[in-house]
Order: sequence, then C-alpha cells, then structure tokens
Amino acid sequence: MKSELVRFGVAMEEDLLAALDGIVQDRGVTRSEILRDLVRAEVVRARVGKGAPAVATLTLVYDHHVRELTEKLTEFQHRLGDGVRSTLHIHLDENRCLEVIVLHGRSDELKRVADRLLATRGVTHGGIEIIADEPPQKRAPAPARARARAHRHEHAQEHEHAPAPARARRR
Repeated sequence: MKSELVRFGVAMEEDLLAALDGIVQDRGVTRSEILRDLVRAEVVRARVGKGAPAVATLTLVYDHHVRELTEKLTEFQHRLGDGVRSTLHIHLDENRCLEVIVLHGRSDELKRVADRLLATRGVTHGGIEIIADEPPQKRAPAPARARARAHRHEHAQEHEHAPAPARARRR
C-alpha cells in the first residue's frame, strides 16, 4: 500500500541549494526525488546503527600467499553458517585475491564479523556495506486483468499468458 505524499517546506543555505540543484540537473530528477532518496538512506543508516536485521556485502582483498589465511577465511565463513548467503572469489593477479561475501544477520553482528575479518593478517584492503533488511511493504493485489495487461511484452521464447481467443473460420 502506497503512502500519501505530504508537502512541507525546507530551509537551507543558498549555496547548498545550488549544489543540490546541480545534482538534480545531472541526474535528471526532481528535488523531491533527491530528498526522498537522502531521507531513505538516513533512515536505513539509523536502523543499521541499532542492530537491526540486515544484509551486507563484505569485500576483502588479500595476499593468498600469507600462511593459512585462505583456510582461516574459509573456516570463519563456515562458522557463520546460514549468515553467509553467497561468496564470490576472484584471482586479481599471482598474489592477490578479491573475495565478496554476502552476509545476513543483525547489523551490529555483521559489523563485528567484518571488523574481525578485515583485521586478519594478510587482508590488505576491504570494507563492508550494511543495509537494513526491511520486510517488503504489503501491496493490495492488482485485479487479474491489470496483471495480465501489465505482463504483455516480447519474449525470446514463445509462451502463453492466457488461453488464445478462438479464431473465426473463413469460408
């Protein structure tokens, strides 16, 4: 269900407004869209700071020649169990690997895990992006006809969306 829009006034310094308008022009959006995005980001950041349910990507660059580092990273991920949703491992060159670990859990716990892994000997760079895991907003179901109309589009492979209408026979 969509919330009703509310109009309100915002006061800010002229030079700050000019900078905002530059961003608005560059992105081809409105001031309202930019402000909504900023507020959403701040709301998520506030939830993350309070130990909210969250998802995160932890990125590590490390020297795989450091003794037992690969084993330590793997063992640590296994201990996290279902908290690790996916990993991506890339060989950057003959010495360095990049690993992206997708995590799920409480934001404070994800931060603690990240700090520990980033401090591991042999990890040279890295960072974590934590996003509060908000449950999807409930929407009223659309009428069947509206869903069928919305789904009409071209596909590489043919399939039917609804029974084809009967065709009149020509004589």
